[in-house]
Amino acid sequence: MGMFAKPLSRSLPSILLTAFLLVIYLNTMAPGLTWANDGSDGGDLITAAYTGGVPHPSGYPLYLLLARLFQAIPIGTLAWRTNLMSAMFAAFSALLVYHLVSRALNEQNLKHAGFAALLAGIVFGLTPLLWSQAVITEVYALQAFLTALILYLYIFPNPLSDFKRALILGLAAGNHLTTLLLLPLMFWDSSHSVPNRPLSLASSLTRKLAGFILGISLYLTLPLRAHAGAPVNWGNPQTLEGFWWLVSGSLYRSYYLQSPLPVAAERIQAWASLMIQQFGWLGIVLGVTGLIVWFQPSRLYLSTLWVGAAHTVFALVYSSNDSYLYLLPLCMVFSIWAGLAVGHALNMLQSQMLKAGMGILLTAFFLVQGLSHAEQVDASHDQRAERFGRQVLSEVPKDALVFVKGDRAVFTLWYFHFALDQRPDVAVVAEELLHFDWYVETLHAAYPALTIPSPLPWTQTLAAANPARPLCYVQYVERAEIECSAP
Repeated sequence: MGMFAKPLSRSLPSILLTAFLLVIYLNTMAPGLTWANDGSDGGDLITAAYTGGVPHPSGYPLYLLLARLFQAIPIGTLAWRTNLMSAMFAAFSALLVYHLVSRALNEQNLKHAGFAALLAGIVFGLTPLLWSQAVITEVYALQAFLTALILYLYIFPNPLSDFKRALILGLAAGNHLTTLLLLPLMFWDSSHSVPNRPLSLASSLTRKLAGFILGISLYLTLPLRAHAGAPVNWGNPQTLEGFWWLVSGSLYRSYYLQSPLPVAAERIQAWASLMIQQFGWLGIVLGVTGLIVWFQPSRLYLSTLWVGAAHTVFALVYSSNDSYLYLLPLCMVFSIWAGLAVGHALNMLQSQMLKAGMGILLTAFFLVQGLSHAEQVDASHDQRAERFGRQVLSEVPKDALVFVKGDRAVFTLWYFHFALDQRPDVAVVAEELLHFDWYVETLHAAYPALTIPSPLPWTQTLAAANPARPLCYVQYVERAEIECSAP
């Protein structure tokens, strides 16, 4: 019995942290498709993963593969199963923060490393930003996990070779291309990674590049998915032109470097308020203290500083409505710094009573701070997308040609129509995509019986080419707007 007691005691904080966060996430997770927390892309991602298709740029091949595994779980709705993936990886990302802080403090032989690390994991896990992404279908919870994993692998000595670590970095880029911001970590001297196996600089660089290229080649699965003819097939990346359009995110280039200086200043001010919301003033003080007061020119500090700074700059130059989500890595490293500060502060105290009192106060503060945002991020009661999808497909007439505007409306109807196979008699057409050749090709594959005029398949010409079909125009602006007319 004693041989199991020590491993169990070491694992107990990890188990408790993961279980604690999962209970919170599952109780606030959306039961179905949701628009909560800027999650309007959920219908696109779920449908693409389920039907073997290709979602919006940049294609997210790693996310698609993992989401399909979760969708195979035989409980709950299809959307709930995909939401579950976010909850799991959000909890695992907080767990990695715990291990990062624990290992850093243990390497400095500081007492109370376990408590400080556990607190850091709780702090990050309960930040409204991570919590908001843990309860919906989106790529950011998985990206938080991958970022934490890469930090851990590149900061501390470990048995993985340069090739394997670079492979993981390349695979992570298959979830989100902001992983490329982590590339500098790969080019640090990593001779410590595999003890007693020295590598020449050239050999090490070759292994790194080979691993990274192999990992990022996961994007080559997108043309294979496109070839299957799924009803969601952004860019139809079977050609080099279509593949580059998808993977490079050409659709979103207008978002880069478009903020004039006054707007940029406003965004920085808004983000400062956002960080205070994540951590409270005490958390901000601890994070800054952990970074500055106990700063050491080590891999830990330099890596976390780079990750936080690089993602902050990216979020600043990328002017989309949800660019604040790219601050998640900043929240992660700030939690790490706060954990380091707590560990050092406890080590400075001589009195056990003071240490216990400080521990209780910090735990109480961060639990109250984090849980106070539950109502803000709770997606468990958000039924807007589900109601909209059911309403539209129950009201449109038989064989209707349904023109849809807006991402929310389009992706929701794709989910109900293609993933859940509801109302196969109707044809759902995304108005704002009709000017793309790849989308016209996708319509041909999805609706062989639909007459699609060439070269200008606009709504008017498409309607005129299918005179026997009733016409419906659908969008969502505060409520479902559905206008239908008989043929």
